[in-house]
Amino acid sequence: MNHEALFYQALEQLFIGVPVEGQSGYINLMSIKSRYYREIFAPGLRQYVDEQLVNFPTFREELYDKLYAFFKRYFSANGSLGFFFTPCHESLYERVYTDDQDVMLFWKTSRLYYIKTERLFRSMTLEINGYHLHFDVSRMEHKKANEKRQLTYSLDSLDGAIRFQVSYAEGSKKTDKKSMIKMLRSRGINLNEDDLEKAFNLFERQAEIDYFLCKDARSFLREQFDLWLFQYLLREPDNQFSQTRLTQLQVLKKVAYRVIDFIAAFEDELVKIWNKPKFALHSHYVITLDQLWAKSPAMVDRLLTHPSMETQVQEWQALGLVDADFTPTKIWDTSSLFRDLHRDFQFLPVDTRYFADIELEILDLFDQLDSTLDGWLVKSENYQALNTLLPKWRGKVKCIYIDPPFNKDQEADYQYMVHYKDATWLTMLENRLSIARHFLRPDGHLFVRCDYCGNAYVRLLLNHLLGPENFRNEIVVKRGASKAGLMGQFRGIRSMAVGYDNLYWYTRHPDTRIAGFFKPASPKQRASGSWVDFHKGEHYDRPTMRYEILGVSIEVGQWKWSRERAMRAVENYQRYLEESRFTGETLEQYWYRHGCNLEFIRREGDRIKYWVHPREEVLLDNVWLDIAGYSANWGFLTENAEALLTRVLSHVTEVGDVVMDFFLGSGTTVAVAHKLKRRWIGIEMGEHFYTVVLPRMKKVIFESKGGFFKYFELEQYEQTLARCKYDPNPSIFGDEPPLMNHLKLLDTVELKENEVNLKLEQLYEGIDRAETISLLSGVSIKNLSPRGGTLEDGTKVETISPRQWLKLLWW
Repeated sequence: MNHEALFYQALEQLFIGVPVEGQSGYINLMSIKSRYYREIFAPGLRQYVDEQLVNFPTFREELYDKLYAFFKRYFSANGSLGFFFTPCHESLYERVYTDDQDVMLFWKTSRLYYIKTERLFRSMTLEINGYHLHFDVSRMEHKKANEKRQLTYSLDSLDGAIRFQVSYAEGSKKTDKKSMIKMLRSRGINLNEDDLEKAFNLFERQAEIDYFLCKDARSFLREQFDLWLFQYLLREPDNQFSQTRLTQLQVLKKVAYRVIDFIAAFEDELVKIWNKPKFALHSHYVITLDQLWAKSPAMVDRLLTHPSMETQVQEWQALGLVDADFTPTKIWDTSSLFRDLHRDFQFLPVDTRYFADIELEILDLFDQLDSTLDGWLVKSENYQALNTLLPKWRGKVKCIYIDPPFNKDQEADYQYMVHYKDATWLTMLENRLSIARHFLRPDGHLFVRCDYCGNAYVRLLLNHLLGPENFRNEIVVKRGASKAGLMGQFRGIRSMAVGYDNLYWYTRHPDTRIAGFFKPASPKQRASGSWVDFHKGEHYDRPTMRYEILGVSIEVGQWKWSRERAMRAVENYQRYLEESRFTGETLEQYWYRHGCNLEFIRREGDRIKYWVHPREEVLLDNVWLDIAGYSANWGFLTENAEALLTRVLSHVTEVGDVVMDFFLGSGTTVAVAHKLKRRWIGIEMGEHFYTVVLPRMKKVIFESKGGFFKYFELEQYEQTLARCKYDPNPSIFGDEPPLMNHLKLLDTVELKENEVNLKLEQLYEGIDRAETISLLSGVSIKNLSPRGGTLEDGTKVETISPRQWLKLLWW
């Protein structure tokens, strides 16, 4: 094959990516990309090249050779752009970063959006012990986001071949190898559990790749091409270029830019889909009985006689909130003269999901619905959630606490992926934190927990996003040291066991101040004071704070207080000594009698000491090894301890403030926030959203004596891609660039002259129109009822025009 044929073959493979089997939005995207390449990209490029080479026919082969040499650097196996082969130009970093960004924070994928990491599964046949095992992934539904999910295998056929159907596990479903072995042996196939495990492991060794989108493909690739061309010119053996040669190189640049334009038009479309607001889906509410009783006793009666109450009771029993013999009639307090709820059951959580036919009637009881809610649980990949929630919550969150997945070498025991490449992990965090910072109030706080695998990166990244002037502390947090690691210390260790994590604390504004972090004082500290050295130490050196006191002078360092304050404290102690000769008081008693506001200084040998009075709390430094960093109450390996979150939130937030966690895990952040009477937003993408987080919060509002929160899902990027259609026709909505019209959700839109009809029911089941519009507009929900919904600004959801809905459909 000549260079031209090789180039177009390679370009198609690079642009579309390695073929993948299964069902997903990405599979649909590959099909659309293929049509775009065949119908527009390749024909348009061939025509343009022919036009440019009219005067240089002999340059054709070299042109294609050089185009291939450049573009092969920037595509991964899945057809997405990346920064994978750095040009070896001596001034690369300075050239790429011409603004004031510190070169020290340069990482190869910093100009990308990180989407997810997944294996490129393809069907294959393996031979184990003389048997041929075929694995079929043609019906496999791929992950929607970057959640961690395990594969399951089921025997599909034994007629002439051993065929396994491969899929991602749903919930707690696992591969039943014992049943498989029993079925295989009934057909005379002698394979054991180890053989199957070996086969499954071999199948799963397929390539794993990171999915990216380029934030600005056109400027990125043009910049990279200019660097590449500059290197090429420097490498040419003869730097005296003829006019013909210079013109040929200009043709090369024009053609490369045209290729880039074709690529960027498609990539820009995908970026718009990634960043478009998402639909809210499958919304429901959880509210305790006491709040319903206060609004409408009649509604409580309807719930108790509702056909679904039996399902609700079963959930209460599963949560351990009521006994096995509980019946709905037990919620009444029979000892009261007036009809009332029993104190043991008045805070039972009612999930409106079980009462769909009267759900809107329940919500209609609350006239200021969003203002009444304590919190929101959102099941979503967190970038999609942050991007969608921002208009509604911009500048309203007092504290964000996140514990993102640490970047470890293995992930077998974790609910999250934790084995990212450093650049991928850093990009994942940057994409999300760059949005999250805008949620914070001007006096807001951000806490990020990490360990030694990523602390250096996190500190630099947060300095970059929030500014080094907003750094407050690196806090040392206790973690459980590995017993195996501790034992290894006595067997020729390579390194010590790690007993701490890092908690980075930043503020939104450098002027933000808090009273300090405190912990309860010890019994001895509460009962009596203590004498402490008055010399602040040699690391402090203010000459104005060095003076003679009680005959003692210092040459270096400084005293803790000013001279005037110190002399008053000396006089106070002298007065105490005189008076106590007659009263017999202890210093503590004397201090209490004088209103607890005296300070004392005395001399002990050649040292000066000041008195620290009895206290209920003591000021904390940044070493928090006195409390647990992790817990193990919800079967979650990286479950943050409630003591840790209580310390953080109780010191930087007040009652009613909003707290957010978008790497929610087991839900500790929102659980503690609710117990402290803060409002909260929790975002989690894993299936444990329904099996761990939601049940935990139902228990929390029961044990906290009341609560009301909403939970819902968001449309995901993969779901949007799965519903995309290729449409090369011009848009009727305006003069957009031609290539921007190819990916639209046309099935949901009916266009008749100047009239627009939307068939949203064909798009998703369970669209929450009120929440979707509320998130899109940034206006809270005032009321929901069977008659419709109203936002705080008076907008009625049912009157939203189709053109406003098109913001979600026509990106």
